[in-house]
Amino acid sequence: MSDMVLRQDVINTACAMQASGLSPQRSGNVSVRSGDGFLITPTGMSYEDLTPEDVAYVAMDGSQPEGQRKPSSEWHMHQALFAARPEAQAVVHAHSAFAVALACLREDIPPFHYMIAVAGGKDIRCADYATFGTEDLARNAVAAMTDRKACLLANHGQLAFGDSLTSALELAHEVEDLCAQYWRARQVGNPVILDDAEMARVIAKFAGYGQQPGEDA
Repeated sequence: MSDMVLRQDVINTACAMQASGLSPQRSGNVSVRSGDGFLITPTGMSYEDLTPEDVAYVAMDGSQPEGQRKPSSEWHMHQALFAARPEAQAVVHAHSAFAVALACLREDIPPFHYMIAVAGGKDIRCADYATFGTEDLARNAVAAMTDRKACLLANHGQLAFGDSLTSALELAHEVEDLCAQYWRARQVGNPVILDDAEMARVIAKFAGYGQQPGEDA
């Protein structure tokens, strides 16, 4: 896929994230691998006004071309995740309402519903708090996403990755839906939590979920 197409895909994903209400105004950010680094939304610009040339490039060593737009303040977090997880091709960071609310409680989301496994494990962890845009936050996020594809960020929002921009955005929406369901369940009472054995069965079933005959396992 050409660089310009990837840049436009980043913009399209960011606009979709905003339009759906997943991350209001200029909050959140989107990135995708490109060459020896990644493309990421620029800081402080309205998504709907972006052109492909506005999308920033960051090399994996953190270096950036002169004269380009400044990348999102959270580029350290994207860089750290790409470096730690080779399977991650795209990353979505959102300030979605229910994820933010639960992240402010600094609690992991337990397996109240089997769909928690969509994030890769038996729970969705909440990363330890650190100031936004810092390398400390990047390290905390990567730690929380060990063997996971998504996490909450304490007093901040959520982070998700996928094998494409589409799958990363879909997972971010799934996380927000799960946060909303968990929040609502807790308004009524204490949700019944699925045990480790059941979650192991669910995770095993998810490994082949949706595959059609002839596709790789």
